[in-house]
Amino acid sequence: MPNRYLSLLLTLALLVATSAFAQTRPRIEKAADLPRFSYRVEGSVEDMIRDDAKFKRFAGAVRHDAESVLAGYEIDDHATLRQLEGELAQLDYLDGNNDAALKRADRVRELQDKPADKLMSGLQLRAMIAAQRKAGNRTSETYRQEVGQLIAGDLAKMPYEVVQNEVREAKASAEIMSEALTLGYVRNVIQPTADKAGSLSSDLAPAVINAKYRLVATLPLKKTLVDVYGTYLAAHHVEKPDIWAARDVVLPAGKHYATVNVGIWDSGVDTSLFGKRVVDDGTKPAVIAFDRFTKPAQGALQPIPADLKSRIPQMKSRLKGFSDLRSNIDSPEASEVKQYLSTLKPDEYKSAIEELDLAGNWMHGTHVAGITMAGNPYARLVVGRIEFDWHLLPDPCPTKELALRDAKNQQAYVDFFKKHHVRVVNMSWGGSVKGEEEQLELCNIGKTPDERKKIARDYFDIQKDALAKAFATAPNILFVTAAGNSNDNASFIEDIPAGIKAPNLITVGAVDKAGDEASFTSYGPTVVVDANGYQVESVIPGGDKLAESGTSMASPQVANLAAKMLAVNPKLTPPQLITIIRDTADQTPDGRRHLIDPKKAVAAAEGKTAS
Repeated sequence: MPNRYLSLLLTLALLVATSAFAQTRPRIEKAADLPRFSYRVEGSVEDMIRDDAKFKRFAGAVRHDAESVLAGYEIDDHATLRQLEGELAQLDYLDGNNDAALKRADRVRELQDKPADKLMSGLQLRAMIAAQRKAGNRTSETYRQEVGQLIAGDLAKMPYEVVQNEVREAKASAEIMSEALTLGYVRNVIQPTADKAGSLSSDLAPAVINAKYRLVATLPLKKTLVDVYGTYLAAHHVEKPDIWAARDVVLPAGKHYATVNVGIWDSGVDTSLFGKRVVDDGTKPAVIAFDRFTKPAQGALQPIPADLKSRIPQMKSRLKGFSDLRSNIDSPEASEVKQYLSTLKPDEYKSAIEELDLAGNWMHGTHVAGITMAGNPYARLVVGRIEFDWHLLPDPCPTKELALRDAKNQQAYVDFFKKHHVRVVNMSWGGSVKGEEEQLELCNIGKTPDERKKIARDYFDIQKDALAKAFATAPNILFVTAAGNSNDNASFIEDIPAGIKAPNLITVGAVDKAGDEASFTSYGPTVVVDANGYQVESVIPGGDKLAESGTSMASPQVANLAAKMLAVNPKLTPPQLITIIRDTADQTPDGRRHLIDPKKAVAAAEGKTAS
């Protein structure tokens, strides 16, 4: 499913041997192997955040456990280490231990793998600490001005072509920042969870720490941050070069190319936009659908509840506003979104966020379909619709019955695609065992973290095994999936489908229009190639155009390419498609990215003879 989650974290400590020989630390091979901890919470979580004494007791326990993980386990995963280091850096800053915070920030920067992240990492924290030392406080106008000057000075040394996307995103984040947004997740998700269980796990504790940090450190600097990032962007008008136009292939109509049926396994598609290019299933479009309760459903689009249908125009406008903010476009829609979110009242948070999530889910599959079908008059559409949950608290909560029905549905989708002779399926969604575990906690299922871990593994493996088996039953279909948007190793966090290995599955990471790695894209050994996934324009229900970012937008670029390759050479098998796509991609000097080249791949496919 569309990923929209951020994570934070802390410090690598070396074990000191107590004898002449170093002791071997247990090695963490998967994110699910990390130890879990639980923290007793009584009363209001918000009060605990605002009360320094109460927060210090909570934070002390979190710090102890985080440091014990770093000292007691061997962890090679950089994302996990960045999360732990970042969490402790925030705690050090809140404790007034600025030297320790700076050391941890430096460690986070060392652990960054992407060039832009390495440059931008710790930018604000370093400026805040230096400004505080000069001004003698962190509340005065002198302090705020100094923070802005220090950030501006650091930005001036950075290559704009590398960091421009990240600066735009930092500005957009600052523009919508508010107390209601900062505490909204705490009030509407963390608090109900603590009320039911009387505790919070080490998975949810970082959200509490981050809320405190934002209230104390970031929110008072809102105007400063908007101004400094805005000034920097205004001073640079050079757009990144677009490498994709020269690589693109548009198949001409009227050739003796093969028709290729393409499956969009997603949140649904407005089939009316694709006319006669939609495959018929009798007298209606070829659509298979299951709702979020894993029950058979009707309709090609995820339904909008009756009481929200009148708000669809506003939903579309706010989606455009978010997109424009990310691109630093000063549009009426962007201005409305900034005003709307930055002035939310506490009791408006839940409905606002759920409505935005629903709108995002509703348009997602159509946007993906538009990318997949572009430039290929021989592509024909088949829809496999999932209903993604949009609620802050899971609805429904995970159960074994749901997991078993979902496993059965995985095969039903694939069988439907086989029935309609689909050759390529795009899947811009995902899930992980840790995500399953978090949902269990939010639903108060499992008495302890270890019990939730066991239940989550059971439910997750049921679905993962079913998905892998379903792929195996369709060797003639190429499945294309998104790497994920959490900046994680997809294999380490056990993301599915991205972390699955299969001869007919290819996983795609995201870069921008210049081929630079997107800040959000996940990576890892199963990620074969990278494609444009930053502010990609496509259609949404009703026919409006919208630019969206995510590996969700990169994956259908490869599905689009595979369908074109099959149009010119329908004899190609999924392994052959993957080989050609990979071998015609350009590896970047750092070895991290493999940029697809549709022009070369289609030419290679057309010249490929059956083996």
